[in-house]
Amino acid sequence: MALSTTYNKPAIPTEADAKLSQESSRILASHLRLKQPTKQLKVVEEDGREQTVEIPTAAFNLLVDILSLMAQGNTVTLIPIHGELTTQEAADILNVSRPFLVKQIESGLLPCRRVGRHRRILFEDLMMYKQIVDSKRMEALDQLAAQAQELKMGYD
Repeated sequence: MALSTTYNKPAIPTEADAKLSQESSRILASHLRLKQPTKQLKVVEEDGREQTVEIPTAAFNLLVDILSLMAQGNTVTLIPIHGELTTQEAADILNVSRPFLVKQIESGLLPCRRVGRHRRILFEDLMMYKQIVDSKRMEALDQLAAQAQELKMGYD
């Protein structure tokens, strides 16, 4: 299964998962154009019993997105936007070490709150921090590219 609500244990979809996801996403995507507040899905058990479930259209759209990503072989992890993350979960999302992340917190670059001895980071704060870091990184890359062009290093 390639979908995980635990932040640090997503599974990579198998080839069979990817193929099934591609077929499923194609079928479900054909129902996206119908503007309804909810969607109904029928679940058929192995013994033939059927049950109809009603889900919000937003959840249906998310399901189509998840299946499309899995069809491409991507791992999918769900993170509640209002959720709080441990320092390890936040470090995993940023692809940095936990000690590096803790230094960012201690230097005041990333806010957190304490729960006993533990730090908790709001997902929203983590994404804002990531946006700032990514923006600074792009500025630095632009400056390097400009310098390379000025020095005629063959990067025209």
